[in-house]
Amino acid sequence: MVRFLRPSRPTSDSGFAYRLGWWLGRLIVWFLAISIGLTVIYRFVPVPVTITMLADPHGFTKDWTGLSRIDRNMVAAVIAGEDGKFCSHDGFDRDAIEKAMARNAKSSRIRGGSTISQQTAKNVFLWQGSGWDRYLRKGLEVWFTFLIENVWGKRRIMEVYLNVAETGIGTYGVEAGAQRYYKHSAARLSRTEAGRIAAALPSPKKRAVTNARGFTRRHGNTLAARSAVVRNSALDSCVYD
Repeated sequence: MVRFLRPSRPTSDSGFAYRLGWWLGRLIVWFLAISIGLTVIYRFVPVPVTITMLADPHGFTKDWTGLSRIDRNMVAAVIAGEDGKFCSHDGFDRDAIEKAMARNAKSSRIRGGSTISQQTAKNVFLWQGSGWDRYLRKGLEVWFTFLIENVWGKRRIMEVYLNVAETGIGTYGVEAGAQRYYKHSAARLSRTEAGRIAAALPSPKKRAVTNARGFTRRHGNTLAARSAVVRNSALDSCVYD
């Protein structure tokens, strides 16, 4: 005698797991589509606004400027100050990350090892802060850094960075910064001017660019001097070749 067994009905637990997996799958697909789509769009279109700008209690002033209208001294200064290996890494400076992790293990003051590519990814697509959500943000930052390195390329990354980085209270981008501090365009920044803007980038709400004193003045002058090394050693070649 042949007996046919009825298929077992799914339990409530398996039904919940199926629905949860289905929704998670949809969320992942939508996230991939939106993130890749935005990255492709911003490869050609100026970034209109960022979460950081919208969340700034001081409001924001910006003036999108193409890289061809930003003095090369500014590019050299940010490479000297923020990411000396910008042209040679794939978006992540592993040596800097390891050193930052070693420093952070010995100190309560957290310091990062972010590259210009990582900072650009965070500034354009993500939010600021160091709360409980920083691990989620860091994970997303890795994904967006991978995307812009492969979709935008170095020149576009630098162009976007110099247009979305905070250069002062309520001021975003080096063109708005140059106009605010020096009353002229970013197209004719001297090494000293560019160096002081670059020196303020890690803490733009606290470091004065004009009439700079103390650390900002010294560090700005150091970056101005290092800019010559960047130019002479072709550390900015990926931006201009």
